[in-house]
Amino acid sequence: MPPRSPLRVPNVVFRIQAIANRIKAKGLGKLRWYCQMCEKQCRDENGFRCHCASEAHQRQMQLFAETPERYLNMYSQEFMDDFIKLLSRRFGTRRVGANQVYQEYIQDKHHLHMNATRWNTLSEFVKWMGREGICEVEESPKGWFIKWIDRRPETLARQEAERAKARADKTEEERAAKMLATQIEKA
Repeated sequence: MPPRSPLRVPNVVFRIQAIANRIKAKGLGKLRWYCQMCEKQCRDENGFRCHCASEAHQRQMQLFAETPERYLNMYSQEFMDDFIKLLSRRFGTRRVGANQVYQEYIQDKHHLHMNATRWNTLSEFVKWMGREGICEVEESPKGWFIKWIDRRPETLARQEAERAKARADKTEEERAAKMLATQIEKA
């Protein structure tokens, strides 16, 4: 008897479906179907609806309802810390498009979603960072541009040392110029 075709073996169909499901779950899901409180990504509207009806989700929402400010502040702080960490490490103090930084930020599958924070839009967040003095913010026809302001103690100390060296060099040049002027007068 000849061997059976893989298409006719019932278990193969299930394995193919499992592989397809794993492939679908690998990439980033739609923001619309993500629950930040449960940190659960659903694949479609039906899955999200079922998740929202689940007991675990209801418990999480009760926790949120008790102290919404706490969760909002916690998520906002975490989002800001992660965003600034990416901005400072990847781009340093260079001027860069805010949307470019955000696109890199959301590449991480487990990033914190902005809709769980106190900022509704990236523009609001960028303006807030400008008001707080975290970044230099500039609006242009191409969008918002940001430049991180490095306030780390070692950076501030290095900048102060550079300024002191520049002052010392300047006074040295002035002294040499005065000496030269006095020698010219004597001659």
